[in-house]
Amino acid sequence: MKEKTLEELWKEASRKKGRLKASLDLYWEWVNKEIELVDTNPPRSFAEFLLRPDYSLWYWVSTAFIVATVAIVTVTEAIPILLPLRYLLGTAYVLFFPGFLLVEALYPKEEELSPLERLALSIGLSLAIVPLIGLVLNYTPFGIRLWPVLYSLAVYMLAISFIASWRKYLYVRLYRGGS
Repeated sequence: MKEKTLEELWKEASRKKGRLKASLDLYWEWVNKEIELVDTNPPRSFAEFLLRPDYSLWYWVSTAFIVATVAIVTVTEAIPILLPLRYLLGTAYVLFFPGFLLVEALYPKEEELSPLERLALSIGLSLAIVPLIGLVLNYTPFGIRLWPVLYSLAVYMLAISFIASWRKYLYVRLYRGGS
């Protein structure tokens, strides 16, 4: 049996059922694993993987969030009106992102965990990772202060997000038909 593209399936279904009904039916078939979507042109290199937003948008959003948080914390010393934004970003920076990026590194396949499991693990692992980083900082000359904690978390998160993206690339290359 010849495999069809999503566009071909949608055109056939939309002639019979209409556009909206065809779109919803195809979506539910995908959710129920009745059809499988396969990328016909997977990335051939890690650089291409990182430059394709359909594969690495999470990586770039996470990196932008880390940089933005460090920038806001730095700027709020001079511009105190941004303090509420600092608290908001800082909360996610400490309580969610360290664990989220570790979960992405440990479970590169999206289907391994449900979104709720990813959220719960992200928060739980963050609550374990941040104190460990603080413990390590306690035994350095830097101590547990704002700047060492901020930069240590940034370095940790950037390193883990790079490892996670590498593992996701390997998964795509080995199991999804990339060369």
